[in-house]
Amino acid sequence: MAEVINMPRLSDTMEEGTVATWLKKVGDKIEEGDILAEIETDKATMEFESFHEGTLLYIGIQEGETTKVDELLAIIGEEGEDISDLIDGGSSDKKEEKSEEKSSEKESKEEDDSESESDKEDISEAEDTSEEKDTSGELPEGVTVVTMPRLSDTMEEGTVATWLKKVGDKVEEGDILAEIETDKATMEFESFQSGTLLFIGLEEGESAKVDSLLAIIGPEGTDAAAIAKSHQSKGSAKKQDARKKESADSAKKETSKTAAKEEKKEVSTSSSSSSSSDGSRVFVSPLARRMAEEKGINLSQVKGSGENGRVIKRDIENYTPEVSAAPAAVGQVAAGQEDFIEKPNSQMRKVIAKRLAESKFTAPHYYLNVEFDMDKAIAFRTQVNAIPDTKISFNDMIVKACALALKQFPQVNSQWFDDKIRLNNHVHIGVAVAVEDGLVVPVVRFADALSLSEIGAKVKDYAGRSRSKKLTPQEMEGSTFTISNLGMFGIESFTSIINQPNSAILSVGAIVEKPVVKNGQIVVGHTMKLSLACDHRTVDGATGAEFLQTLKGFVENPISMLV
Repeated sequence: MAEVINMPRLSDTMEEGTVATWLKKVGDKIEEGDILAEIETDKATMEFESFHEGTLLYIGIQEGETTKVDELLAIIGEEGEDISDLIDGGSSDKKEEKSEEKSSEKESKEEDDSESESDKEDISEAEDTSEEKDTSGELPEGVTVVTMPRLSDTMEEGTVATWLKKVGDKVEEGDILAEIETDKATMEFESFQSGTLLFIGLEEGESAKVDSLLAIIGPEGTDAAAIAKSHQSKGSAKKQDARKKESADSAKKETSKTAAKEEKKEVSTSSSSSSSSDGSRVFVSPLARRMAEEKGINLSQVKGSGENGRVIKRDIENYTPEVSAAPAAVGQVAAGQEDFIEKPNSQMRKVIAKRLAESKFTAPHYYLNVEFDMDKAIAFRTQVNAIPDTKISFNDMIVKACALALKQFPQVNSQWFDDKIRLNNHVHIGVAVAVEDGLVVPVVRFADALSLSEIGAKVKDYAGRSRSKKLTPQEMEGSTFTISNLGMFGIESFTSIINQPNSAILSVGAIVEKPVVKNGQIVVGHTMKLSLACDHRTVDGATGAEFLQTLKGFVENPISMLV
């Protein structure tokens, strides 16, 4: 029997989706788990897999087209099966919805007209009042108020990292307006409207709560200041009080913030709207800007080959500096003189501070410390890496060993909530990665079912994209257990703070060569210290100890992970 595939809800805020790419075509055989298409949501472009088997009989939404959640996307069934009723059913449903929408719009329009007529009777010579209803909440025709978007499920406020448009610029639907720094990553924010950018509510480096005024787009010549004032006056008293409190902070804090911002602007030469030496503006794509930052390239010296001279990816890749840049002079400080630099906390740093403090002071932490013999693990890794095109790390082995051990101890793989404990049967391991602004935790999903090489490839990919801020929010959500490894820095042992709502986090130290006792003899051996931080509300001491014993069996005898 044919199965109707509807547009999926791939995020909690998703209302409609766009088919970016179809990876299957009509007539193709579909297996359960096959990727049907790439769907562009309000947060990211995500793969959409099939939960059915059969033949792809019909595609309802073509590439580039957009539809609401739960609308007809495709039909899968047996080859030659009659699906005309299903197609007609989907079409008729859409027509009914559209007709209902039109009728409701018509009714509301008639109500508005009647209200307008009564207003005209009450207020003499009040013409074109629909364009001046600031107090009623209506906007002039063609004007859209753009608010701070919620780019992740945990985002409470955002910071404008870079504006890619300036006031007066023409904006087309799909143009990137700005780069927004969330609690997890810096993400591009595109416009869903066309018009002229009339007003910018937040300057680069400034932060605001979700749904706060970000910008106004509309026809050229519209009085944006009045609209902005009206929008701000309609905000809740809570938001207004917060802004007043923020503006009433000490002059010293504001001065230092401004100074730090100006210093940052002077040092940074790779902004998306950078200025060249002659004062002209340099247009650059977000990807090219990030690449330039990573390579230390001055964008004013790069000739753009994109539209209107915009610097794009290939310009950075092909750029060869004529003269190497001289190192920046470091300010000299007189002996005995105090000196410091203040810089505003990034959005990521503020969220890290908030969540780690909450975890440390709400979850009763306790720590279990162990030391593993790594001689067999070293020999195992050497043999595996001798296989062509295969390379695994000790961290990959720890991830795999933890995943297998967690399947046996769901209590350690649990999550604490105020009203319940969730015992997870699936294993999603978060791997802590240090980045410039703090720490991110990309998630290796279903780690127990992955091979060592697959885990290694995923961790390497996540680590690289973490440092270039290219991870999506979905890739940093849903962990059931976390691993933090500082062994590569020579740290022998340390403890970590639990990544709530997880119940435990494993701290991994360096492998150390030292004398050990084996069979009554002192020999040279290799050991590694680990520390398991547990939440006593969900993991009892004996349970944590048994988990570590199981983990020890996998790590000290790595061949057992392949059985």
